[in-house]
Amino acid sequence: MASKKAAEFKEMTAEDLQEKLKSLKQELFNLRFQLAINQLDNPMRIKAVKKDIARVYTVIREQQIESSKNA
Repeated sequence: MASKKAAEFKEMTAEDLQEKLKSLKQELFNLRFQLAINQLDNPMRIKAVKKDIARVYTVIREQQIESSKNA
């Protein structure tokens, strides 16, 4: 799975973002587990997943700020 851009995350709803965050965290856990038992094929994938998690958190926060401005 390729890394997504922030624009793609901005199109998602809050529920979709939470689901995506959950799946990314699970993937990161699995990658770290593979790294620990020396079965990881692409160690750069860990970095990409961490960046995607950060992007999701950023979009969630942007949506929270936007909704507080509108309220």
